Amino acid sequence: MANEVFRRKEIKYILTKDEFNKLLNKINKHIEKDKYYKSTICNIYYDTSHYDLIRHSLDKPIYKEKVRVRSYGIPKLTDTVFLEIKKKYNGIVGKRRIEVTLKDFYNYLKTGELKNVNQQIKQEIDYCFKLYDLKPKLFLAYDRLSYYDKDDINFRITFDTNIRSREDNLRLEKGDKGKLHFDDDIIIMETKALNAYPLWFVKAISELKLYPESFSKYGSIYQKKYKEELEYV
Repeated sequence: MANEVFRRKEIKYILTKDEFNKLLNKINKHIEKDKYYKSTICNIYYDTSHYDLIRHSLDKPIYKEKVRVRSYGIPKLTDTVFLEIKKKYNGIVGKRRIEVTLKDFYNYLKTGELKNVNQQIKQEIDYCFKLYDLKPKLFLAYDRLSYYDKDDINFRITFDTNIRSREDNLRLEKGDKGKLHFDDDIIIMETKALNAYPLWFVKAISELKLYPESFSKYGSIYQKKYKEELEYV
């Protein structure tokens, strides 16, 4: 069974393709490709009718949370998906998730029942769905390359491209098509660490003058949508 609880520091960087290639050249000898090195990650984000969760998140509070269901690739109803709560408190990310089939997830939305899962995590998810009256609001997908440190598997680096979304057909089995949101030259790098960065990575990003940026894929898409609606009005 996949890990159900994660706690780590996650930091994002926005790179050009040139910066990505230069960075990879500098750090290549220190990293290994993940078992699932290339993947397409598909998500349905759940929110209130007025997008309260993402609006709160964009205010940069000490505590924030997101609820989503995620698949790796386009799933069939019998395939595994991950129902997750992603919480961030004072810069530390905690992710709690349960592994279910897509069919069982849809049944959960109707009945509230899920068997053979961690019931403590399920209760936390139940609470969020009931407290916020959550509904599917956004499909979001991207293509990911994943690496980990040869000497510390807990230090991981991912690179995301082709970030796309849609607000209709909000079911994971409907495919990964969507509106592209960023220039082809943009790559989102995310580091995931339990401890401090390894020195080789610090040296590499310092030499390339790469700096952390506050960035949320869902948040960025919501802000763009909100801006477009204001301009239309």
